[in-house]
Amino acid sequence: MKPQLLIFAMTAGLWVGCSNASAQEPSWRGPIIARGETREQIEATPILDRPYRPLHFYGNTVRRRHYRGQAMPAPRDVVGGTTAVLRRE
Repeated sequence: MKPQLLIFAMTAGLWVGCSNASAQEPSWRGPIIARGETREQIEATPILDRPYRPLHFYGNTVRRRHYRGQAMPAPRDVVGGTTAVLRRE
């Protein structure tokens, strides 16, 4: 078997075998500081199911590690956090 074909087969097998959980990830939401019923609702939700929120470093990191397997934010997280602040949901 040619080395290039072997490398291609291994790469394809890894790509097909990897699961992508990003479809189950929560979305970005604002406001940064929740009040009233919104705060109670967020606190009653398990941390992995809560929405990402700007400046909520601990919760966002826990969710990224769970859903993506890494703690470092991606460029899409910067965009999502900025969008959530500007929309002020």
